[in-house]
Amino acid sequence: MDAVILALNCGSSSLKYAAFEGERRTAGGAVTGIGVEGGHATHAEAVHAALDGLRPPDAVGHRFVHGGPKLLEPVRIDDVVLKVLREAVPFAPLHLPPALSAVEAVARRYPHVVQVACFDTSFHRSLPEVARRFPLPATVDALGVRRYGFHGLSYEWATSELRLPGRVVVAHLGNGASMCAVKDGVSIDTTMGLTPAGGFMMGTRSGDLDPGVIVFLLETMSREKIGRLVDHESGLLGVSGTTADMKTLLASEDPWARLAVEMFCYQARKSVGALTAALGGLDALVFTGGIGEHAAEIRDRIRGGLAHLGSFVVHVIAADEERVIARHVRRLLGVAA
Repeated sequence: MDAVILALNCGSSSLKYAAFEGERRTAGGAVTGIGVEGGHATHAEAVHAALDGLRPPDAVGHRFVHGGPKLLEPVRIDDVVLKVLREAVPFAPLHLPPALSAVEAVARRYPHVVQVACFDTSFHRSLPEVARRFPLPATVDALGVRRYGFHGLSYEWATSELRLPGRVVVAHLGNGASMCAVKDGVSIDTTMGLTPAGGFMMGTRSGDLDPGVIVFLLETMSREKIGRLVDHESGLLGVSGTTADMKTLLASEDPWARLAVEMFCYQARKSVGALTAALGGLDALVFTGGIGEHAAEIRDRIRGGLAHLGSFVVHVIAADEERVIARHVRRLLGVAA
């Protein structure tokens, strides 16, 4: 019998999980609204609720958005790794605490089960120095301030499944959104930088800003308020003034809702163009993520402004980060596939 691998994918207020025996998905689900009224109070509670309905796993893999400068490949979790992960929390304060909570919950339930951390940043460890480095002094780079890139498990899934040669831009469009320039299966540039807040505008995140904006806001706002502004109150929500939900915005006649959608598509087109320049041309454009997979109008509006790039094929693929996590666990531990 194949080993049971459980993949846990923690968001800031959600948990997706899937159990695999070999490549066969045997169970799975999602828990949303964690930390809000009527939902599970914590990610630990959500993990225990998920485990209640599953066969005990032989190993558990976790999605970690960020591993900081020290952890760039899948790794077995032990006390040393946990210490490094806790030190990396400032790089992704919204995402790492829930994942760490999930690790602790599994350890309490199954203290002898091996756990593995899989990083969204791993796919981008191939970035050349010209893309990785920020135009800042070496003393700042030494602090780990550099481009890491994110949504790597999603990009890994798309590229491994489609096996597209040549020059490809993969667009992961959801509440969090980014793009990646992939050349012959290898990441050479990406829109997000030090944190998942960078790049083009998202559901509630601002994306890239003139650094002077932050300096200006520091005159009248606290660091905490600015963090909340750029992570939770900006993007589609901030521009529309009503919602971050793309489906709702597309159906709205409100001019601010229309502006929010147009800004999203405009910035997405600019990102495709910039990554195409990095690739030296474009052979394929891949859409994934909730918006990328389900919002045909958004795909059309992005693609429709790219005629000047010449002929390229377009693919749409559903993300399956949990399967990628399970594969990494099997590969790292050498368990039955």
